[in-house]
Amino acid sequence: MSRRLARFALSLYRWGGVALYPIVSPYLTFRAAKGKEDRSRRRERYGYASVARPPGPLVWFHAASVGETNAVIPLIKEVRRRGIAVLLTTGTITSAKVVRGRLGTDVIHQYVPLDLKPAISRFLEYWHPDLAIMAESEIWPMTILELGKRHIPQVLVNGRISDRSFPRWKRRHAIADAIFENFALVIAQSELDADRFRTLGALPVLVSGNLKVDTDAPPADSAVLRSYLDQIQGRRTWAAISTFEGEEAAAGDVHRVLKERTGLLTIIVPRHPERSDAIADMLEARGLKVARRTRGDALTPQTDIFLGDTIGEMGLYLRMTEIAFVGRSLFAEGGQNPLEPAMLGCAILSGGNVQNFREAYQQLARNGSAKMVRDTEMLAKGVHYLLMNDEMRKQMIEAGQETVQEMRGALRATIKGLEPYINPLTVKARLHPRQTS
Repeated sequence: MSRRLARFALSLYRWGGVALYPIVSPYLTFRAAKGKEDRSRRRERYGYASVARPPGPLVWFHAASVGETNAVIPLIKEVRRRGIAVLLTTGTITSAKVVRGRLGTDVIHQYVPLDLKPAISRFLEYWHPDLAIMAESEIWPMTILELGKRHIPQVLVNGRISDRSFPRWKRRHAIADAIFENFALVIAQSELDADRFRTLGALPVLVSGNLKVDTDAPPADSAVLRSYLDQIQGRRTWAAISTFEGEEAAAGDVHRVLKERTGLLTIIVPRHPERSDAIADMLEARGLKVARRTRGDALTPQTDIFLGDTIGEMGLYLRMTEIAFVGRSLFAEGGQNPLEPAMLGCAILSGGNVQNFREAYQQLARNGSAKMVRDTEMLAKGVHYLLMNDEMRKQMIEAGQETVQEMRGALRATIKGLEPYINPLTVKARLHPRQTS
């Protein structure tokens, strides 16, 4: 497709919406959050604001879900420290709860509007952001085009392009070029991601490293943690975290194989807690006794599985063990963030499908803090080996914490890249003292 034709297609997309969506590209999907919305705030998805816009400069941050939200929190805090108001949009109830718990009233939270011209136009006309900062892989054509039309600088931070998305973009290079040229700056996670962005027409592109390394370790309520540790009474534990369908059953199988030999307590933390009823039923059908965090169940000597079916308590679950299998890697693809268990002193096990966290896993594995498993049998052997070998487990834990320290620096690099856009807003904010926190 020629560049001229690409611009024509995007122009049709701007005005024609979903009817012309297949012409533009089958993977430029509209934001969909079926089953993940707060019905009382549904109008926000159509660009209707539910709170007043504050005076003075405003930076719009968008983070799709929990991982992206946690990654940009230190960056948001830096912007707020400079007295600039922040509007943060997310796409799910889960991420909204994280925002409320970790940022409170320090930011304005709204659900992200649908990538349709009426919704985006309404949103931008009301909020009129001075700068838009998108996290990771949030490439929404209508949003990007409408920001560009209004000459609002837009920056992609912690940027990445997956192995699946890159060839799709590349096959439609002219459209990609017409979209990516709207970014004032792309700050990529890795050199590989940076090369991909440049190939697709983004300029300039900087490399920062992964912002998720520079976040604080997830917190835990010390009284709750102490209570659970007292209930465990020295039993050996391991955790399967951020699990997807099939991985909870694998964790249950590992528990059944090992419990007689180790007196094991298995902690399972599904990536999507709304699946917890089905997970509990499945585990109990296999003869396992399940205690659930949401019900306040005690952990007795007879408890097989502690089901962490809450939002925002990963810090609690990881502090209850020294061995963590990180999900979406054995039966699903992409992987989940291994950095939090590394920060909190866990030896890490993972399946091999970790494309979205390739660089982090490469560094953790190279330093001996993460081991990859092929299947449930190999996972059981890995868990058993780490339970029985205190020295090896200790070495992996120490290596993981050292690796995290070595990887830090992304926040500083990102702030430096953003300074040409943030510094003028800092000066402008001083004219509006009500914006300071």
